[in-house]
Amino acid sequence: MKSYRKELWFEAPTRRAFLNITPQVRECVAESGIREGLCLVNAMHITASVFINDDESGLHADYEKWLEKLAPHAPTSQYQHNLTGEDNADAHLKRQVMGREVVVAITQGKLDFGPWEQIFYGEFDGRRRKRVLVKLIGE
Repeated sequence: MKSYRKELWFEAPTRRAFLNITPQVRECVAESGIREGLCLVNAMHITASVFINDDESGLHADYEKWLEKLAPHAPTSQYQHNLTGEDNADAHLKRQVMGREVVVAITQGKLDFGPWEQIFYGEFDGRRRKRVLVKLIGE
């Protein structure tokens, strides 16, 4: 069995962003040489997420509105976590809802997606460098 590991780095210029990272993950699959196996993609920061969905701007705007209703950023004083001097408690909660990681099958050397599926990095406390781990195992 082969194993492959790579870190992808991102720096969103805004506090929140959804970045389609499917091309970078596809590159990892090609580099790995793995034809049949599994691909794990996970956010290595507790205020970021990795998830699978459609790459459609209306959906992303809906996520933004929905997440802000679930865990509004302001007022920051509403969160105990922010008493530590941080202002990102909402980002931790948004990450919990959107998830930490995805696993995608690799079949015949390609990510085995359903229709419209893409991999996204969700940033909820941006403006600094953060990483995503891509780990592949298989033959």
